[in-house]
Amino acid sequence: MKFSRKILIGFSAILVVGLVAVNITGNKKIKDVVLVTHDSFVMSKALIADFDKTTGYNLKLVKAGDAGALTNRLILTKAAPIGDAVFGIDSTFAGLAASSGIIDGSLSATDFGDVCFNYDKAWFAQHKFAAPSSISELTLPKFKGLTVLENPNTSSTGLSFLAATVDIFGTSGWESYWKDLKKNAVKVDNGWEAAYYTDFSGSSGKGAYPIVLSYASSPADEVRADGQSQTASVLDGCFRQTEYAGVLKNAMNSAGAKAVVKYLLGAKFQASFPQTMYMFPAVAGTAIPDAWKNFTEIAAHTYGDKLDLNANRKSWLAKWSAIFE
Repeated sequence: MKFSRKILIGFSAILVVGLVAVNITGNKKIKDVVLVTHDSFVMSKALIADFDKTTGYNLKLVKAGDAGALTNRLILTKAAPIGDAVFGIDSTFAGLAASSGIIDGSLSATDFGDVCFNYDKAWFAQHKFAAPSSISELTLPKFKGLTVLENPNTSSTGLSFLAATVDIFGTSGWESYWKDLKKNAVKVDNGWEAAYYTDFSGSSGKGAYPIVLSYASSPADEVRADGQSQTASVLDGCFRQTEYAGVLKNAMNSAGAKAVVKYLLGAKFQASFPQTMYMFPAVAGTAIPDAWKNFTEIAAHTYGDKLDLNANRKSWLAKWSAIFE
């Protein structure tokens, strides 16, 4: 059989690709490593370049929604994962990730923060009435139509607050509280990004809602030219949220994934958390900028984070969905 030059060239290319594939899956180090994150993950170009230089890998980032959507996507693709490592599975979804078998080994805590309501100080000053000081007040008529929060089915902040309400109001009272919130015309967004940056009036979105479910550290991101923050936190009814990183099971580049997790726990990346993601670094001894600390508070008491979320998630979400959907 006679082969044309074009066919021979194509056949040679296939052989080369095959040889490279053998080398990659054999002894040759895979250069690219893919980190799957939630949508709020921030890693500067300088830090990515530093990781590449110090490890010899080429870091690629894939964003996959809020923490809930991220976890669910990784579960659906666990046989052929969309990346090698993950950042952003939090304490509300860590149990689900573990029971679903998507993590190779264990998750490592990278950062933490308190999920609390924030309010727009300028809005309340303009309208001349006091902002809420507790989550119970959010059901009062004077706050009707002023609150935006996140769907607990898809958002870690939403699920955090749902767990907090179960802890505060009890198994016989939390549903009534949510029914009252619905009557008070709360807006429910699928994720934190939409709620905070689009619908909240105190941030870049300049939306219609002066109260938002966010973090106690969020006011540090809203400091204006006068040196003051436009927002403040309601430190009642908060949930202590921890975020994690880990190696994905069936990862194409598990060695690279381990290098990613190690880097996220290293001094350089840990120091970046306050100013990029407005969270506290999990590694003890990491310095916190003084300017950032001036606008960030830690809740004296948190709720829901000691409950067994993995055992109760399905039941809580079904009841919540029956109220809102």
